[in-house]
Amino acid sequence: MRILITGGTGFIGHRFIQAYPDHEYTVLTRSPEKAKAKLPSRVVLIDCLSKLDNLDLFDSVINLAGEPIIDKRWTDQQKKAICDSRWDVTQQLVDLFRVSKKPPSVFISGSAIGIYGDQGDLVVTERDTSAPLDFAATLCQRWESIAKQAEPYTRVVNIRTGIVLDPKAGALAKMLTPFKLCLGGRLGHGRQYMSWIHIQDMVAAIAFLINSKDSAGAFNMVAPTPVTNQQFTDELATALNRIAFIPVPSAMLKLLLGESSVLLLASQRVEPVSLLDASFEYRFPDLTSALTDLLKHKPNA
Repeated sequence: MRILITGGTGFIGHRFIQAYPDHEYTVLTRSPEKAKAKLPSRVVLIDCLSKLDNLDLFDSVINLAGEPIIDKRWTDQQKKAICDSRWDVTQQLVDLFRVSKKPPSVFISGSAIGIYGDQGDLVVTERDTSAPLDFAATLCQRWESIAKQAEPYTRVVNIRTGIVLDPKAGALAKMLTPFKLCLGGRLGHGRQYMSWIHIQDMVAAIAFLINSKDSAGAFNMVAPTPVTNQQFTDELATALNRIAFIPVPSAMLKLLLGESSVLLLASQRVEPVSLLDASFEYRFPDLTSALTDLLKHKPNA
């Protein structure tokens, strides 16, 4: 299969390419030289979509491009960068679908469970449409609406990604060092729900949706067992054979991160109803099995 990936050097795109090496990949990247060092030599690299006249050469498009959302404070300038990096690339792809004579059969386009906003203890599925209109929800709503413009030309799948667990990247990688030093603890009151997914299930679900010709619309990319932050803290500490007793107060997170602290303090109890209805089979449906696998090569001492 010939696949165009935007954001292919990010940890999800990179892991997908590693997991499915038999496909032919073209990757959009802002830094081709850095990408060469990270990706297999057979991957074709482009630094802008304007180099493509259409998408006729591709069978599928996976759109994962976007400025990292939690690495910096949400200043007005950073918010603009976060939005533009997602919306502009998605619009360019839609425009390429529009002018293609033989467009790719599927458009997997990024989104996030941030679209639901802070929902407390409420169980949320793809069928829920009401959400507090905070920055993340507004960002994702427009992101998805742009992608849907491609529906006359291809099958559109919006993947609403939760917390992707990978010991080498993302949230889990940042947590490992403090937890190993017994400096870990819950965030805020710890009752907020975290909807997570093992990186292997994440990339497998993307592959599943590419090949599932009847699948379209929104899919929550999370495991079927969301947990509270306190539960996650306890499970991670147990998996590392450590204690975790140093909570991080909400006030401190808000002081350090500003508005973006909502990504750590908001509660999203999200269930993947659409994936389950489509008969996707999780390798790691519960947190215990996921952490056991992810940390099996990590020494506890």
